[in-house]
Amino acid sequence: MLNPRHECWAITDHAAGNQRQALALAERMDMPVRHLVLEPRAPWSWFAPRLLPGSDRALPLAQRVAFAPPWPRLAIGCGRSAALFTRMLRELSGGRCHTVQILDPRIDPAHWDTVIAPRHDGLTGPNVLNPLGSLNGVDDDWLADGRESCPQFDELPRPRSGVLIGGPRRGIAIDSGYAGRLAERLRARWQHEGGSLLVLASRRTPDAVMDTLRTALDGIPGLRWAGPDDGRNPYPGVLGWADRLVVTPDSVNMLSEACAVGCPVETLVDATLPAKLERFHRSLHQAGLLHALGDPVPASQPPLRETADIAAQLRKRLAASAPGHDDHQPRR
Repeated sequence: MLNPRHECWAITDHAAGNQRQALALAERMDMPVRHLVLEPRAPWSWFAPRLLPGSDRALPLAQRVAFAPPWPRLAIGCGRSAALFTRMLRELSGGRCHTVQILDPRIDPAHWDTVIAPRHDGLTGPNVLNPLGSLNGVDDDWLADGRESCPQFDELPRPRSGVLIGGPRRGIAIDSGYAGRLAERLRARWQHEGGSLLVLASRRTPDAVMDTLRTALDGIPGLRWAGPDDGRNPYPGVLGWADRLVVTPDSVNMLSEACAVGCPVETLVDATLPAKLERFHRSLHQAGLLHALGDPVPASQPPLRETADIAAQLRKRLAASAPGHDDHQPRR
């Protein structure tokens, strides 16, 4: 029978981006993985990951049953809500659970054993690891599985351009106007060189954006996918078969996953980006991993794959923090 203390818990809320990062790292740790989706109630949710009196009652009863001893050997959280529970686990386990928090928790990182924050967050410290992008599960096996799941894409004319559409966020307008400008550039290139376009929406993409793209790109071979009404999500297949990827500038996760493929990645930026996101874009450009749409691009480029390296560093930290190690003491 499995000893639960040998488990890795991946703790997230319902956000797909947080789940992808936590699970990508957890699955690299060579441990049984248990995924806990935990949503604290108010007022604890308002202040997470800061501790308030009664934090042991932050979860609704149904979730409280899952967040209970025996505690795991390793807990990996992603997102502000998860940070409350990874922080609590350090104390609850008496220091026997190595606690990891992905993304800047916005409070002192010393409350966790390890914090993983991308470089553009500007967070540093002796227990902070700084990948360039976000963690993800994209590697050669993942891409091969994607191609196998969508063999029909092999018949599309090349070059096959995957077009990944995000959505508006503070300081960035991904709207019908942006979609029209993007479509104009994509159609002009298709008229010059042919090929096909595989256009995918995300959960954050407004319907009006995809409506604009469908109309403006009508007649171009490929795919337009806006949600379940268009069938199964072909995202892994698009990444697997793409000769290049065009990604809207709003999502660190989408850009990181695109850059993990190993094909050229382009974006259309036609307005000033928020400061942190601009730093991320600049780092990708400097590394030769991201290109402005329409600029010359290489035929291929080295993939940005950081999850395996972060997992290797984490395994070393986990070994050093084993129960009985002199340097491992729980902190309040």
